[in-house]
Amino acid sequence: MTYTPPSSFTTRPTLSGTFGMSASTHWLATATAQSVLERGGNAFDAATAAAFVLHVVEPHLNGPGGDLVGIFQTADSASPTVLMGQGPAPAGATIDHFRGEGLDLVPGSGALAAAVPGAVDAWLLLLRDHGTWELGDVLAYAIGYARDGHPLVAQAAATIARVAELFAQDWTSSRDLWMPGGVPPSAGDVARNPAYAQVLDDLVHASCTVRDDGPIGRAARIDAARHEWKTGRVAHESTAFLSQPHRHSTGGEHRGVLTVDDFAGFDAGYEAAVTREFRGRTIAKAGAWTQGPALLQTLALLEPFDDDLLDPSQEAGAHTILEAQKLALADRDAWFGDTEVDLDALLAPDYLAARRELIGGGASAEFRPGDLPGRTTFRPPLRTSHGTASVSSGEPTVARNGETRGDTCHLDVVDRWGNIVSATPSGGWLQSSPTVPSLGFCLGTRLQMTWLEPGHPSSLVPGTRPRTTLTPTLVLSGGAPEFALGSPGGDQQDQWQLLVLLRMIVGGYSPQEAIDAPALHTTAMPESFWPRTWTPAGAVVEARLGEDVIAGLERRGHAVTRAGDWALGRVSAVGQDASTGVLWAAANPRGMQGYAAGR
Repeated sequence: MTYTPPSSFTTRPTLSGTFGMSASTHWLATATAQSVLERGGNAFDAATAAAFVLHVVEPHLNGPGGDLVGIFQTADSASPTVLMGQGPAPAGATIDHFRGEGLDLVPGSGALAAAVPGAVDAWLLLLRDHGTWELGDVLAYAIGYARDGHPLVAQAAATIARVAELFAQDWTSSRDLWMPGGVPPSAGDVARNPAYAQVLDDLVHASCTVRDDGPIGRAARIDAARHEWKTGRVAHESTAFLSQPHRHSTGGEHRGVLTVDDFAGFDAGYEAAVTREFRGRTIAKAGAWTQGPALLQTLALLEPFDDDLLDPSQEAGAHTILEAQKLALADRDAWFGDTEVDLDALLAPDYLAARRELIGGGASAEFRPGDLPGRTTFRPPLRTSHGTASVSSGEPTVARNGETRGDTCHLDVVDRWGNIVSATPSGGWLQSSPTVPSLGFCLGTRLQMTWLEPGHPSSLVPGTRPRTTLTPTLVLSGGAPEFALGSPGGDQQDQWQLLVLLRMIVGGYSPQEAIDAPALHTTAMPESFWPRTWTPAGAVVEARLGEDVIAGLERRGHAVTRAGDWALGRVSAVGQDASTGVLWAAANPRGMQGYAAGR
């Protein structure tokens, strides 16, 4: 069979030009990035400015108390680089402490689940080393939106409405910021956050204490702001406020354990990307402290199959893709973490061949990680429910207790000089933990991705990073960056990116055609988010996939949830044609929030 051709309809064109392109999950961030490019900034100036705007305009999806994974390549570099903005577990976050609190899982909301915030330091590091603008110019956009206001998007208003009772009864500092007058805001209401504007002003003022001109002075100014962030008012006031007992997703009250020493001890950094070839392209991801290498393994499992088995719009292809993802995600949960992970073994041809043989004609309802010689395979607890929590449909959700599954944002920028960056900031959602009143934001909950069973790759260990879901992608052709992409969506991030990659690389779709096309994903793995349940043989599909394909998946044994016509996938992307100099951008239409721009 041939690959399903793309629809003749797309929600918008794939933008093209030669000057610069930006795409993100919010139009104001995209416009900010493009504004920086228009004023002479490069892709790293633009991405940093847009990222701080995302803290303000998508507060339900990310915040300055959260984390970040990025991947980029400069115009003069021969290889991609990972931007590491994932903070570790605090010194006091031990398994014994959590067990002593009566917990068998790290909570999904509340400051006890907070890792050291990493996003702000990572963005400032990228700006220092690869940007060109002064900090005050970069932060001016976010300061303006925080102080003067911005129209609240519908999903942010809906999130606040879902946690309104929690805010009113327990997290009253969050009520004071997000529910003026004691009632949830409506979509389009102008939201202001003067406390966060002041935090950003403080960083700018700290940078201004360095008077030296030139690039050395500029770097020192940004480092002064980084020092202020890690040792100044933010560190002291957030840790003091959240050390008071407050309600967590479990219903119990706990204190945060993050300290000023934890804040001061973290430095964002750079790492080499992990790469693998697929159908003539090089796919670059962050290491196994993220879920990124699972995408490489999925592609490796699929590569030898005929093209029709790599087509998500055909029954056999959708089935094969779902089954390959289950195997790769099982290996993720068994082997990945902030430790020595033998990716060479997990991507070895003989190992992949044995795993590939497990893909049969029916849907597996088992959790099937692979075994590595001389090592003990971790099999996490498998639950279909936990207490009062029910199994998720797989779409990012927010519960009334603040539990959040997979909400994130994303941005991509490419400039006329050939610099390209893709980044997925997340965590520190307004529903993560109580707002620190003097700062206008809360801490994140990334530690919920660790286990309270000791001795495993993703066990909770002070000083180590939780295995994060954040996973942007860079694709190279002939050693040169061709395009960058990413998506929100928690455990679905790489699953949705996989569909775009297959349709572009194998099916020949244009970027926008691939992003618009019907999406699907598996839920047959322990979720990375509290309460960490799974759905054996679970599959979530957009109804546009077609009744014949969906019925065929059900006949094969998949437990299918229909998610609506335009409900899954949040991918955005930018790219460049090295032979012509043409740049392009495309963005997700679902939710009517993501946009691309450029010329």
